Amino acid sequence: MSEEAISESPRRRLLLVDDEINILSALKRLLRQDKYDIMTANNGQEALEVLKNNPVDVIVTDQRMPGMTGVEFLRLAKESYPDTIRIVLSGYTELQSVTDAVNEGAVYKFLTKPWDDVQLRGHVAEAFKRKEMGDENLRLQQQLLLANLALETTNRELDKLLKEQEERIEHDEVSLQITHEILEHVSTPILGIDDEKNIVFINAAAQELLGGSHALLGMKMTRNAPQLEPAWSQASTEIDIHDERYKVLTHPMGRSSRSRGKLMTLIKLNAG
Repeated sequence: MSEEAISESPRRRLLLVDDEINILSALKRLLRQDKYDIMTANNGQEALEVLKNNPVDVIVTDQRMPGMTGVEFLRLAKESYPDTIRIVLSGYTELQSVTDAVNEGAVYKFLTKPWDDVQLRGHVAEAFKRKEMGDENLRLQQQLLLANLALETTNRELDKLLKEQEERIEHDEVSLQITHEILEHVSTPILGIDDEKNIVFINAAAQELLGGSHALLGMKMTRNAPQLEPAWSQASTEIDIHDERYKVLTHPMGRSSRSRGKLMTLIKLNAG
């Protein structure tokens, strides 16, 4: 067994198998012109050892060899190394066994001895092209598989984020409803006024105090609750409503949220 290493890239690795040393030498002299990385073996068992220890693209083997025929060797090679391209080169016309092997896919081509140099080089070059096309297809399939896996992962992450966002929105809506209900039912009058002085929130106590049966929600404070106007620019001020004194605490909104305007809380001073 011998080996010639060719440093060119991509490497085309060729295994020649024949029990006749002079045949191996002639094949090497012919095929080294095409700058293959050539390995040789003198029988099927030795060739299997070469395959076990070295990557091989194309195999060219004699058919009638001691211990193991070329077809028997290629059947074993196909089982363990199915991506190799396998060629029988033989001076014997055992057509039935070779034909069966071709039909099984164990043999890519059957070539006869003596060979024509130009034709043999062409067949081997074609075998390498077939191998490289298969490798490229496999590479593209793997890239597609990886891309699909990445897409599936991204979709799962997006689904998770959307679900978490929906849960947060639902939680926020529930929290808002609870807060609104609490404010609605506290006995202290509370109003929310936006920057344009529209009444955007008013609880039941404030509605009863300021509007009575006239709904104030959505109305202008300046027109519908003018008694609050002095408190607009003051953090704390006192006003009279229905002959009763109230302290108005005015809190600007937006410091801890995106809301704009002011929150007004009215505290009755002469209670009791």
